[in-house]
Amino acid sequence: MSLAKYIGDLLFRYECVIVPNFGGFVTNEISARINSTTHTFYAPSKQITFNAHLQSNDGLLANYIAASQNVSFQVALRFINEEVSSWKESLAKESLELENIGFFKLNNEGRILFERTNTVNFLSSSFGLNTYTSPAINRVAYKEQVKQLEANAPMFHSEENKRKMPAFIKYAATAAILISLGTFGWNEYTNYQHNQLVAHAAQQQQKVTKSIQEATFVISNPLPTITLTIAKETPKYHIIAGAFRDVQNADSKLHELLLKGFDASIIGVNKWGLTQVAYQSFTIENDAINKLNHIIRTENEEAWLMIEENK
Repeated sequence: MSLAKYIGDLLFRYECVIVPNFGGFVTNEISARINSTTHTFYAPSKQITFNAHLQSNDGLLANYIAASQNVSFQVALRFINEEVSSWKESLAKESLELENIGFFKLNNEGRILFERTNTVNFLSSSFGLNTYTSPAINRVAYKEQVKQLEANAPMFHSEENKRKMPAFIKYAATAAILISLGTFGWNEYTNYQHNQLVAHAAQQQQKVTKSIQEATFVISNPLPTITLTIAKETPKYHIIAGAFRDVQNADSKLHELLLKGFDASIIGVNKWGLTQVAYQSFTIENDAINKLNHIIRTENEEAWLMIEENK
């Protein structure tokens, strides 16, 4: 399977997919919309953009390929590097197309330009919702038809028409009134029965409650007390904001991140004697990768993910 296929799979589940040494694909959800000119209805979708500055390897793409192909992380990374090299060679000569994602080309300054395709909707909640076009309603034409019908068959009421009303219509109206009155009486009777049943049930419930309150329960052999010990899972995925030789600088960085709303912490000293400060720590790898992608896009491109293998 091509690298574009793996990227497409991840775009259904993540907001950002980074291709190391090439760039990152970022998705933004857009609402349903209507083109008033073409009368075309579009379902909610994900809009894909490309950011050439997101080139650091966050491990998401390589880990997915390794798991899909049952190969090591290094083999998957080597596959990505070979594909990226091939892409860059193609861009140097002509435009590059990634299936269901978009087209790339270089401008006069050597920068990558991206144009997305709309063949696939990567918003999973819109699965099965297709784009469709509805013809416009010509209300003027319908108005003209109504006017023509009114001219050919005018409708009006006169005293003569009222006097000539068929007898069966009168009988039908009388029957409808009698049926309505009968239905009303039956409903009233049904409501009366229901209220009587509810009142009786409430009395029985009061008797049962009184009996329970007056009863005395004695348990001769109570069950032994069970003590459960639940091991707390320690987070081992840390998004690193920086490592500092001076502890005061680490404390300052921690205070800064806490003021910004991060669940930051100092996770200890590494083997080089540097105090490490984390934006946040996680027990689940996917949660950590998603948060890392968000921080790289909005906060710090140098942030990275540290995994403690011994936990």
